[in-house]
Amino acid sequence: MESQLLVSLTEKYGSPLYVYNAEKMESQYNRITAAFSSVKNLKLNYAVKANSNISILKFFKKLGSGIDTVSIQEVRLGLEAGFAPENIIFTPNGVSLKEIEQAAKLGVQINIDNLSILEQFGHLYPNTPVCVRINPHIMAGGHSKISVGHIDSKFGISIHQLPHIKRVIENTGMHINGVHMHTGSDILDIDVFLAATEILFNTATAFENLDFIDFGSGFKVPYKEGDISTNIEELGEKLSKRFNSFCKSYGKNLTLMFEPGKFLVSESGFFLAHVNVVKHTTSTVFASIDSGFNHLIRPMFYDAYHHIHNISNPGGRERYYSVVGYICETDTFATNRRISEITEGDVLCFNNAGAYCFSMASNYNSRFRPAEVLYYKGQDYLIRKEETFEDLIKNQVIVDLAQ
Repeated sequence: MESQLLVSLTEKYGSPLYVYNAEKMESQYNRITAAFSSVKNLKLNYAVKANSNISILKFFKKLGSGIDTVSIQEVRLGLEAGFAPENIIFTPNGVSLKEIEQAAKLGVQINIDNLSILEQFGHLYPNTPVCVRINPHIMAGGHSKISVGHIDSKFGISIHQLPHIKRVIENTGMHINGVHMHTGSDILDIDVFLAATEILFNTATAFENLDFIDFGSGFKVPYKEGDISTNIEELGEKLSKRFNSFCKSYGKNLTLMFEPGKFLVSESGFFLAHVNVVKHTTSTVFASIDSGFNHLIRPMFYDAYHHIHNISNPGGRERYYSVVGYICETDTFATNRRISEITEGDVLCFNNAGAYCFSMASNYNSRFRPAEVLYYKGQDYLIRKEETFEDLIKNQVIVDLAQ
């Protein structure tokens, strides 16, 4: 999106501000479907946790997507957005049986990742189709905090516990209709991911009545010029061929599922913030913005890189800045980053702000969460208002112990 347009949106809606380009979401969605066009039954389930705004969910529904959810609240958001229960898969981790029962009663596809709940659920609801999440013990790339398929991960049932899964099925008579894995973000090496898919294919042969195989996601997107990203086209060519071959040997045309989140929305998003202060010290020039890790925690949480550019002075001479926020702890977005010369009042733009930015935002320091704007085909739409002071206190029950 053009710098002038983004600046004008801050003038219209205020700052800080999240802006999402729906056309980029659409192109990413179409890119995956094109890459796997040779698969007869392909189903993409957008990972709601990446960005759960209902307007965005509705947009993916329009594109033909289902959704992947990890909490009963996300399930309810999906239903609110108009998704049919059969187009919602519920893949929680470490939740109570009660929460899984709630989801099952809503009619969504259940995906269970531990033996204890699998057995309890099987005894209570033997006729409810269930998917099982397998841990393939594969490190597919990315930061340790977002890799979830390795041997020490809390996610999934170990492939070595497959006999235990079979025993639970025999004891309960439950119907397993899908197998699932998710290696986590960011997939750097397609061959490593394909090795994990072979583990899932081998696991699938242990179940007779599958409807689908869900390969998760974790596809990497570029964060800066020249950055490595997952080659979806190459993956589509190789995995489609293998999947079709597997379906032939299995004797049934299964559905190939993915649950992309970041891949679909990350590059669509821009986080915009004004510069409050340019502060010179003996060694550093700080650009302090009207935000902090309360609105964009990824750089502080797991060292995520966000390209930052000065959209108020895009052609200016580049200088070195450390971009920081206004939180009472250290909240450094970038250290000694080359950015076009910054003056107080300029608007800085953070790229790749469509995924895990607003969804991980908080009211820390009693700050308001910003507005969200969706942009599509030349039109901007406010899809979430900026919070107010009333939002901060509306659920507080005030007790005056001094009286």
